[in-house]
Amino acid sequence: MTAPTTLAFDGSSIDGSAYRDVTRLAAHAPGWLDSAVTVWSAYGLAVFAVLMVATWWQARRASAGAALAALAVPVVVVVAFALNDVVKLLVREDRPCQSLHVATLEACPAPGDWSFPSNHAAIAAAAAVALLFVSRRIGAVAVVAACAMGASRVWVGAHYPHDVAAGLLVGAVAGVLLMAGVRRWQDRLTRRLAAGRLRLLLAA
Repeated sequence: MTAPTTLAFDGSSIDGSAYRDVTRLAAHAPGWLDSAVTVWSAYGLAVFAVLMVATWWQARRASAGAALAALAVPVVVVVAFALNDVVKLLVREDRPCQSLHVATLEACPAPGDWSFPSNHAAIAAAAAVALLFVSRRIGAVAVVAACAMGASRVWVGAHYPHDVAAGLLVGAVAGVLLMAGVRRWQDRLTRRLAAGRLRLLLAA
């Protein structure tokens, strides 16, 4: 007896034509451009980790409260990723490369690796928005990087445009709400951490 087939949402009716246009453009783009976008799509999230460390290093020289806010950024990113994954499991949208059967720069994930919303976009947006709360200069760089990450996920064929837009929204909303909460409780949290083993992370 065969197992029942898992039904999944087909998002191609939303912006499948736009997805085809982008992947067609990628197929005819110069090799160096495709290589650069593919590398960024695969490894670009490491840049956000570097920005987080740089922001914390800068913030700890300003004040313990600023250092606390910088330390909250990776926590915000983890929470945003978890929330995005919950949405993925609820929507269960097939990857566009599975629904449309087009050639893509990135290998098509296996069935069950859901497409909506984009985890990469959510992580990038959460990091960028959270960083803005600590450093506008570094945060602005992260916002540009987050937009580039979202665009790259469509270019390599991993996501529909609406997957990326939703991921950016999830990450941005999570970043705003969580960092607003950190700012509200910043003094209390700073005093608590300053009295514990993590106090060395709050001061230069």
